[in-house]
Amino acid sequence: QVQLVESGGGLVQPGGSLRLSCAASGFPFSSYWMFWVRQGPGKGLEWVSAINYNGDSTYYPDSVKGRFTISRDNAKNTLYLQMNSLKSEDTAVYYCASKMRPLIGQQSREEYDYWGQGTQVTVSS
Repeated sequence: QVQLVESGGGLVQPGGSLRLSCAASGFPFSSYWMFWVRQGPGKGLEWVSAINYNGDSTYYPDSVKGRFTISRDNAKNTLYLQMNSLKSEDTAVYYCASKMRPLIGQQSREEYDYWGQGTQVTVSS
């Protein structure tokens, strides 16, 4: 049974930091590209980051570039998202997702093979 379980969300003040984790099981983690995608209140899905199979290539949209860092530990089957300099507009439910082939940029939900249940990130003073 495939599972992607996100954790690490919460309430943080503007300018603060959070580190999200995504524990994967039930599929060959190191054979999948991994992604973070978010959905803010009243908004559509927004692609946040992508990482290739071994973690040596990462991709970000301009909205988070320089503030967010995606990484993975294939030995632990875990994906991470380090978020720094958080802004109110980063408030969203953050999901991790996976796909067996490379995928970069904004995509519809159906493009991904597997999804987690999401973790809420709220940036507010």
